[in-house]
Amino acid sequence: MRNIGRIFLGLVGMLTLTTMLSAAPIKLVYAEVNPLDTIVGKTDLKFKETVESLSKGEVIIDIQPSAVLGSEEVVLDTMMGGGGTIDMSRISAFALTSYGGAKSKLLSVPYTFANRAHFWKFADSPLAAEFLMEPKANGTNVRGLFYGEEGFRHFFTKKPVKAVGDLKGMKLRVSNDPIMTGMVKGLGASPTVIAFAELYNALQTGVVDGAEQPIANYKANSYQEVAGNLILDGHTLGAIQVVITDEAWNKLSKEQQDILVEAGKVASAYNRQISEDAENVVLEELKKIGCNVVEVTDIKPWQEACKDIIAESTKDNKELYQKILDLAK
Repeated sequence: MRNIGRIFLGLVGMLTLTTMLSAAPIKLVYAEVNPLDTIVGKTDLKFKETVESLSKGEVIIDIQPSAVLGSEEVVLDTMMGGGGTIDMSRISAFALTSYGGAKSKLLSVPYTFANRAHFWKFADSPLAAEFLMEPKANGTNVRGLFYGEEGFRHFFTKKPVKAVGDLKGMKLRVSNDPIMTGMVKGLGASPTVIAFAELYNALQTGVVDGAEQPIANYKANSYQEVAGNLILDGHTLGAIQVVITDEAWNKLSKEQQDILVEAGKVASAYNRQISEDAENVVLEELKKIGCNVVEVTDIKPWQEACKDIIAESTKDNKELYQKILDLAK
């Protein structure tokens, strides 16, 4: 009888331990290169809040902001390399270009989106799902969950720029992206690859003469302190997406996977709601503190300068690219 009692108590203990382990939340490490007070940072927080609420705390999103886990390229290398140290990330859509993202490349082609409404017609269209799954279809262990945007990207420089010709000979920071490199060359400038985390110092010390970012990120990273001329050329819309590794996705139940998808819809809608208003507020703040904001009244010379990289970047997907352009109608 004594042995039976011990066995019974042992089984009870094992069941209790199993229950405790099964109740332990799943933590997903989420990388973000920007601070949390930016448009993308607030979108991250909305996604986190929604996931944790819908899952009743079963899934925790552990956001690591301000590039503490590395640049977008480093983060993607880590995610695609496996190992589980980074489960998710908010990335710029063009970051996937260097990883075989032929479709994602189209989103960063200069002057693709006429305005925000055009982009959101794409994000709400059947094309978006096809684009989000491109990394997975290409055999990587990463898939996209949802799209958002962080405003149009603009150049900013140490010296004043009034027209496209003023960029000639300037060293402009680029990421390791062929489209951005081609665009900068087309504008007559010299593309210089600098890690995002090193950009402020590179501007301060004169390693580069300028760079490009969405307005909110420009101010959030204090670039106006070292490059106080913002040229509103709007060459690309900063399309963003949230990606997750297969390793992280597969450790979720079907219900939890559905929660992430639903949270993505909520975060995407929230991003759409706040992006333009937040950008306009930041732009007014920049003007008040003395930033030289240059309005581009005639975009045609900028478009003409980029015609070669536009043609080169879309030649293999002309039909698909035209479908994106047609959404502006």
